[in-house]
Amino acid sequence: MEIIIGLLIIAIGAFCQSSCYVPINKIKDWSWESYWIVQGVFAWLVLPFLGALLAVPEGHSLCELFTGGDSFNILMTVLFGVLWGVGGLTFGLSMRYLGVALGQSIALGTCAGLGTIMGPVLLNIFFPELDALSSLTMSVIIGVVVTLIGIAIIGVAGSMKAASLSEEEKKAAVKDFNFPKGLAIALLCGFMSGCFNVGLAFGAGINFGDLTPDMYKTLPATFLVTLGGFVTNAIYCFYQNSKNKTWGDYRKGNVWGNNLLFCALAGALWYSQFFGLSLGKGFLTESPTLMTLSFCILMALNVVFSNIWGIILKEWKGCSQKTITVLVVGIVVLVISCFLPQLI
Repeated sequence: MEIIIGLLIIAIGAFCQSSCYVPINKIKDWSWESYWIVQGVFAWLVLPFLGALLAVPEGHSLCELFTGGDSFNILMTVLFGVLWGVGGLTFGLSMRYLGVALGQSIALGTCAGLGTIMGPVLLNIFFPELDALSSLTMSVIIGVVVTLIGIAIIGVAGSMKAASLSEEEKKAAVKDFNFPKGLAIALLCGFMSGCFNVGLAFGAGINFGDLTPDMYKTLPATFLVTLGGFVTNAIYCFYQNSKNKTWGDYRKGNVWGNNLLFCALAGALWYSQFFGLSLGKGFLTESPTLMTLSFCILMALNVVFSNIWGIILKEWKGCSQKTITVLVVGIVVLVISCFLPQLI
């Protein structure tokens, strides 16, 4: 029963993340770089910091945790957060050229597979005594493979969509639709986004041990990863503000109330995925396989819900019944991938 609860919590977080682009569409008169960094203040700084505080027992502090912990692991956690930040930047471009459904499918699918495998591999390089590779059991590998198969099927549906629609229909669904360009960006995004889970792997011990409840143990590391990602995004967004002369966006007082509200909502929805991941893992401690696969499961469910949103937003409008059938098969395979490892 606890495993079902854990997976349900992760699913709720995935649904929230997949919904984060809905409030962004309500932002008015701001360029991409302006609203991206403002929502990032909430998604990568404010909310992760508040989440990390939940892991701090009475009489202790985050400062004590970060200054008294293993400095190498803390540095590596932040560093992989910086690298993940590149994935965060290209993630937005994936949506721009492929749409919510297809963009998230390819980017998050790549992220799911690489993120699950890279963590144990790199930990084994730096700390061979931990035997991190032992976590990559046959069940875990099968779970990753089935997830990637589901992503590949959805990718086939995307290519069928690109081949069957006229340029006018493509633009009607996704304004800047460009499959080759979007595919390259989404693959780069997926590779760099996988660094998030690597950062969490290095930061697994950044907590107060038995004093921190299992469901909160990854929240300090999550904050360090998103802090690194915020630095990357801030540098790029402020550069774009200067290049595009969009600093004036921040002086548009008439839209600040509206935009701040929807940026905060988008940031909260985005952060919900990793808050839910931490809470969900607290219920999966009896299953080492699902603990290892939890990040992969989160990404798979993100893809499922993003495609549901893609259908709602009519991004697949005009596609043939065959294309929709392939899409649905891919979604079903992803759902199966979340439970299959536990049955093996």
